[in-house]
Amino acid sequence: MPLANMRDLLSQAKEKGCAVGAFSVSSLDMIGGVIAAAEEKNAPVILQVAQCRLPSSPLHLIGPAMLSAAKAACVPVAVHLDHGLTLPCIRDALEMGFTSVMIDGSSLPMEENIALTRQVMALASPFHAAVEAEIGRVGKTESGQDAPAQCASPEDAILFAKESHVDALAVAIGNAHGVYSGAPRLHFDILEEIRKYCAVPLVLHGGTGISEEDFRRCIALGMHKINIATATFQAVCHAAQGASDYFAMSGSMTRAAKEVALRHIDIFNSAVLL
Repeated sequence: MPLANMRDLLSQAKEKGCAVGAFSVSSLDMIGGVIAAAEEKNAPVILQVAQCRLPSSPLHLIGPAMLSAAKAACVPVAVHLDHGLTLPCIRDALEMGFTSVMIDGSSLPMEENIALTRQVMALASPFHAAVEAEIGRVGKTESGQDAPAQCASPEDAILFAKESHVDALAVAIGNAHGVYSGAPRLHFDILEEIRKYCAVPLVLHGGTGISEEDFRRCIALGMHKINIATATFQAVCHAAQGASDYFAMSGSMTRAAKEVALRHIDIFNSAVLL
């Protein structure tokens, strides 16, 4: 099947009132597990890898594997660079065939974040690729380092969407990457205000540890792409423990990644898109 474009998937998800799961992968086992889950549920998915993971999973190796698996799948699959930090890396992903990229300028002043996002929009345009950006500060970094959380403001979301014309916007509402130290406390009042005035599909980072109820509430309030990473990494790591045979271990890791994806596809109700 031809590669899916994240822009199209999120537009359809917005129309249907559901979300598309964006699953971070770092190995063939994870790729295979996510694709198997998507095909079993007959639901689209987004395969993604964050720039900070590339030292362990080099783009020139993991990227072609993601693209090949997506093209061979019998359901729509988009291939996404998550938390892109540098223009050369984003350019490499686009030239390789990724159908969407994220530029994370959330640490920059608003004007600089908008300007950088517009640069990436121009870079992605010849490839017809979608672009995601972020405002506010999601707690912790994608690599798990401590970082102060800062909720996005509705005013900033409106301004950013208007000035950047971005395809998807990640907004911080009390969510965090990695493992939550307690029950997540999401600021739904902020999300509700953003949704009232911002038409762009919103993105929830830090999905691991959020309850089913809160996931569904986020979707109802405009979150149509939800990122899942830590849950998969933890499940795959647990599946590998105590293994004495590589191929048995690989099979266990693939099944573990599949189970994580199956569970979240059901919560997000992604199957209504097909």
